Amino acid sequence: MTATAMTRKAAELRKTPRAGAVAVAAAFVLLVAVLAVVDITQGTASAGPAEVWQALTGRATADDASVLIASRLPRAVAGILVGLALGAAGAALQTVSRNVLAAPDTLAVNAGAQLALTVLTVTGVSIPLLASSGAAFAGGLAAAALVLGLSGLGTGTVRLVLAGTALALGLNAVNDALFLLFPDSTDGLYHWGQGGIGQNGFGGVLQMAPVALAGLAGLLLVAHRMDALALGDDAARGIGVPVRATRITVVVLAALLAASAVTLAGPIAFVGLCAPALVRPLRRRFPAFGRSRSGVPLAGLAGAALVLGADVALRAVVSPELAVAVPTGVVTSVVGAVFLVVLAFRTRQSPGSTPPDRLRIPGRFAFSVSVALIAAALVGVVVGGVLLGDAKLLLGDVVNWLAGRAGQGVTFVLDTRVPRVAAALLAGGALALAGTLVQGVSRNPLAEPGVLGISGGGALGAVLLVTTVPSVGTWELAGGAFAGSAAAAALVFGLAARSGFEQNRLVLVGVGVAAGSLALVSLMIVLTDPFNATKALTWLSGSTYGRTFPDVLPVAVVLVIGIVLAVARRRELDLISLDDDTPRLLGLALERGRLGFLALSVLLSATAVAAAGTIGFVGLVAPHAARALVGRHHVRVVPVSVLLGAVLVGTADLLGRTVIAPAQLGAGLMTAVIGTPYFVHLLLRSRR
Repeated sequence: MTATAMTRKAAELRKTPRAGAVAVAAAFVLLVAVLAVVDITQGTASAGPAEVWQALTGRATADDASVLIASRLPRAVAGILVGLALGAAGAALQTVSRNVLAAPDTLAVNAGAQLALTVLTVTGVSIPLLASSGAAFAGGLAAAALVLGLSGLGTGTVRLVLAGTALALGLNAVNDALFLLFPDSTDGLYHWGQGGIGQNGFGGVLQMAPVALAGLAGLLLVAHRMDALALGDDAARGIGVPVRATRITVVVLAALLAASAVTLAGPIAFVGLCAPALVRPLRRRFPAFGRSRSGVPLAGLAGAALVLGADVALRAVVSPELAVAVPTGVVTSVVGAVFLVVLAFRTRQSPGSTPPDRLRIPGRFAFSVSVALIAAALVGVVVGGVLLGDAKLLLGDVVNWLAGRAGQGVTFVLDTRVPRVAAALLAGGALALAGTLVQGVSRNPLAEPGVLGISGGGALGAVLLVTTVPSVGTWELAGGAFAGSAAAAALVFGLAARSGFEQNRLVLVGVGVAAGSLALVSLMIVLTDPFNATKALTWLSGSTYGRTFPDVLPVAVVLVIGIVLAVARRRELDLISLDDDTPRLLGLALERGRLGFLALSVLLSATAVAAAGTIGFVGLVAPHAARALVGRHHVRVVPVSVLLGAVLVGTADLLGRTVIAPAQLGAGLMTAVIGTPYFVHLLLRSRR
């Protein structure tokens, strides 16, 4: 072969990947166009391609044109715009953070934007849609800045997910509290909060399109700087790229894109996480997509295909009438949850992703003092919980009630209040003990029933009964919660066992299962009648309202059994929490012991969920605080953790009943507000 022929051949080889990249991009555009056309044809009224074409060309009847032009076409365009914005935002965030789990969801951008819009709604502020996008942008940007500051850019994939999950839980707790406190002004916001691309005309699309396109154009302008950051901070500085300014600029632009999407369609989850992952394998085959100038728009196209594909699949599977009620975001949440579980097994363990426990062994005096102080606090919480509320009582009233000499009013108040206090205390103790067992077995100090999806599975089982079975009983509710928790635990620990309960995978799988469970819970709430929806939302907030002594009997029995077993098997739990080799060398059946402790933790979580609803962070905060006070030996950790859990939930229930009386907030909302800062503290400690 001559030199000229070799040169020509090399030029052809260089052109082939570029031509292939153009073909791939064209295929994505064609896919989005086809999905958009199919989406337009779907609905309660039949409309084929011919009717769509007639409507677009102005030759359709007035009724057909009204349906297609005012509803279906805006829906399809909104799907494209939302997917484009979220996909591009996710790709940009992953590039500058060098973290494959960075996205508007994992950075709590969607949660911050949603809370900002909810606050505007409940305050009665009436502003144009464009100004609402500005409020959503401010909320989303503040959340993203906090999460990135906590996690540390590029220092650990799982820490970022944990920081975003914790902050999102806290923000969503405030959001849910506003739903319950202002039911009239927030009517319909829960459905919107699940994410749906349905539109009433082109007004919203036309106002948000310039915002989204401006954000995308800004990302393309700094694309070369993003490529430099992807190589590392030192390499970027070496070629004169301002690292800090570039990173801040990209985060601001990504928050702007996410805010425009949330304002237009609500928080549609996981699109910003999945879309860049779908196009990532193409970088190896087509190097052009490795550059942000082409990779970010391609991720946007993939996001548009995801949103439209979810909407098309939903309308193809269920009836048109039901599809109208089901938000598109529920479908993307389920898909994203599965994706997160799959991604867990492709993510390497990163050092420093979980905060280490301090190794300290206090003496008996310190242990005795700690128990005495916590017990005194518990007594104070019990007394306050019984005496305080919408009607304040005296200790003499309680004495008369116990002796059967109280008046009718006092009897009614205490008959309803005492079981509530008991439910809060017992549920807190059960969740704390469950968290202690899970952290000991998994040797993961960030593991707890809520983060690992066990509480979410219990909520799914219980809400299924609340929304489908009239007048469901206490034991049936406990059975449903246990079945859901057991299924979630079997899935999480079964998958994590394949990697020896490696910390990162255990947390990621748990977060994925929790997200999927909560998406299905949202689906059931959206589809049920308003009365059942209110019951389910109240119960999910961790409310103890309306509890009776038969309601708290299951969790009381299980808690007593759990404490006895945990104390009796304390040495085995100590050994399992060390490593895998030591128990085997001493002749212990490691797998059987681990399975037994996990089964007990599932039973504790399920009965706590049945007694007091979904209450988060207790299983994380109480064991951590207990180990900090009395050391690692479970003979001390178990009782102290149970007492702390009871104090925490009892205090949260008391505050929820008294701070804004006669209105009330669920204990779960209060523990989320209390637990989020503690979770933040743990992440900050791990960074140091």
